[in-house]
Amino acid sequence: MTTLLMTGFPGFLGSALLPRVLRRREGVRAICLVQPRHMAMAQRRVHEIETEHPHTLNRVELIAGDITAPDLGIDPASRDGLDDVAEVWHLAAIYDLAVAEGVARRVNVEGTARVLDFCRSRPQFSRLQYVSTCYVSGDYEGEFTEDGLDEGQSFLNHYESTKFDAEALVRKAMADGLAATIYRPGIVVGDSRTGETQKYDGPYFLASFMQRQLALAVVPAVGAIDRVRVSLVPRDFVIEAMDQLSVLDRSIGQTFALTDPNPPTVRQLVDLFASHLGKKVIWVWLPLRLTRAAVGSVPGLERLLGLPAEALDYFASPTTYSTTNTFAALAGTGVQCPPFESYAGRLLDFMVDHPEIDSSAMV
Repeated sequence: MTTLLMTGFPGFLGSALLPRVLRRREGVRAICLVQPRHMAMAQRRVHEIETEHPHTLNRVELIAGDITAPDLGIDPASRDGLDDVAEVWHLAAIYDLAVAEGVARRVNVEGTARVLDFCRSRPQFSRLQYVSTCYVSGDYEGEFTEDGLDEGQSFLNHYESTKFDAEALVRKAMADGLAATIYRPGIVVGDSRTGETQKYDGPYFLASFMQRQLALAVVPAVGAIDRVRVSLVPRDFVIEAMDQLSVLDRSIGQTFALTDPNPPTVRQLVDLFASHLGKKVIWVWLPLRLTRAAVGSVPGLERLLGLPAEALDYFASPTTYSTTNTFAALAGTGVQCPPFESYAGRLLDFMVDHPEIDSSAMV
């Protein structure tokens, strides 16, 4: 029996992806590399997956490890059982716009370098499935292509810059002969059918900010609200697309932007949220830099608004994303990204029904 290794479990994407990957790979077992502090959660998640997806029963093994440590932090006694790893899914990363540079570099860059070393050391290795992000684009102005990476852009935060550096490592490994596919999700929100999510960030900050206001909701306009597009994507599309693309020989060596090909403008996003929440919007035009500086520096303001300074940048982004590779490769599979207006209400309903969830990233 051959083996695949997955990092980033039991995270939001990995938990949904694992049963799909195993369904498509009969006779393959999965080893999930889990940080010790997340082991209890991972064990519960595996039990849930096995109950809901009987084809995964006795095919998932959890091992303690850490992508930032030598040999992925795996106990020497467990390493011999990894010689038959043929495929690696690298999902683990810090998904936090406010992350400190040292932490982001250690996890996103050094962690990816160690995963690449692991891939090169496996005698049966055949393919890496690497999850990057659309936001390696930084502040690029215009349409950012799937084949491009270094376009002279600057970065808005350490999350973006370290994911850029990590993808550059993967691309160099690919140029040196490593078989890999790169996936760049946009801003991943909940499931388009159920609204389920694991944390509230990105557009949820804005929705929560509006929800806490009276019938007249004041919303800051820090960019061209009819031109700036918010590249949202529901989890189920990201999972289904990666599941399909991961088994295509022609996808090796390619990069795929997994995001809405027709994302909503800032105004469309806010109007949809306002309509569902029963609010009327009053736009207040504010300069981005001044607003960002004030939210980030005035004590208590960020907490009062519930809208992190770093999130404001994405409502004034000059970047759009080409999805040419993605939808050409998915043609005929039936996998499509649903339009935002078809599921926006479900996201808000789930948020209202589950106030216990917050914006904390799994680190």
